[in-house]
Parts: sequence; structure tokens; C-alpha cells
Amino acid sequence: MKDTPAATPPAAAKPATPAAPAAEAKTAAAPATGGAAPYKVVDGYKVDAETLKGFRTWRAAACDRCHGPNQEGLVGPSLLNSLKTLSKSEFVTTVTNGRLEKGMPSFGQNPNVAPNLDQLYAYLKGRSDGAITKAHVEAMP
Repeated sequence: MKDTPAATPPAAAKPATPAAPAAEAKTAAAPATGGAAPYKVVDGYKVDAETLKGFRTWRAAACDRCHGPNQEGLVGPSLLNSLKTLSKSEFVTTVTNGRLEKGMPSFGQNPNVAPNLDQLYAYLKGRSDGAITKAHVEAMP
């Protein structure tokens, strides 16, 4: 019977699973739609180049003035909550046309935002999904 506990290889195989693939698996499973995530993230804050571009777009457009530095809302709504139900199409329409009656300006003609809508969506979706755990992100190594 002493051989049975020593011969149990699953315990030895368990530590062989590296932490980084587990983080990537989390992000791939995060979107509610079941499709591939529009972002790549490891360690909760290291993101791919396109998602980093989205973060930079967020900063350049000063979205934090209304939506808060952590996207949790101020005078504007929490984007962490909104992007759980808002489709990408609805997001693009909202950012492009604004919601003037609610105080959301239009960014459709903004040269910093308009060409980076996909990247901005990827960053905010990653935050909303919980895969990007810090508002300030860095480039993946």
C-alpha cells in the first residue's frame, strides 16, 4: 500500500502546469459570447500591442474624466458594467455618435479615437471581462 501513494503521478503532474498558460486560458474563456477575446493579456496587466493602443486611446481622449480612472464610473456610467451587456456594434455607435442627451460627446471625428475603436473596445472589454485586472496596462514582453 505504500507504493500506491508514491505511485500517484497526478500530484507530480499538477505543478508542471505553468502559470502563464492558465492566465491565457482565463482570457480566452472570459467573453460571454463564447468567441475569441479581442485582447490578449497575461498577469492581469500585460497586454498585446493592439490592446495597449486601446489603453493609450482611452488616455488620449481623457475618458477617465467621466468614466473614472478605473472605468468604474463618475458622472458617466461604469464601463466595467456597461460592456458586460453592450455589443461591440452598440459600443462603436455610442462612441462614434455620442449620447448628447446624457452628456456623452461624439468621438466620431476625433483623430485619436476614430481609427482606434477596435483597440479601445478590446481594452475596455478586457477590463469588463475581468481579464485585465489593472486599469494601467503595459506591453507584453
